[in-house]
Amino acid sequence: MTIESAAIPIPSELILPFAGWSVARGVTEPLTGAAWSYWGAVVAGVVGNTAGSLASYAVGAFGGRPLLDRWGRYLLISAHDLDLADRWFARYGSATVFFSRMLPVVRTFISVPAGVARMPLWRFTLFSIAGAIPWVMLLVWGGQVLGANWLAIKQSLRGVDYLVAAGILLLVGLFVYRHVRR
Repeated sequence: MTIESAAIPIPSELILPFAGWSVARGVTEPLTGAAWSYWGAVVAGVVGNTAGSLASYAVGAFGGRPLLDRWGRYLLISAHDLDLADRWFARYGSATVFFSRMLPVVRTFISVPAGVARMPLWRFTLFSIAGAIPWVMLLVWGGQVLGANWLAIKQSLRGVDYLVAAGILLLVGLFVYRHVRR
């Protein structure tokens, strides 16, 4: 979660359901031997999301617009994306951060423009946490449901997994290609 929220595209849509799956399957923590819990996974997800978000916020706050104009393309953030984020912040304020935490892709990058816009740090942190909680809870719960029903799901989807994996790779490749090309 920290890595994803720090603008490195590792999707929480894969990590958090795996945590939920681990909860359902009774996986234990290797160092302590304690079993994972739903709330432990949620807290870890929210803390990781917040830590990464604060790192990205700092990039925007201390590097500012000039840094992003020069290096933003390596984070897949274009000038158009920054202009759009600026308009959203001007129009909707803190709600932008809250709702962006629940939107795939957007949640990864919204912290940087929040830093550029000099949104007060306490407000940014509060709205980031408030927006991350429902998203993290939903993904961990979904993974827990999948983990509890894994054998039945695996049996009914035999052979489809290769098509799904190919489709996901194609979509990710198209997204990256379009953003790098701009």
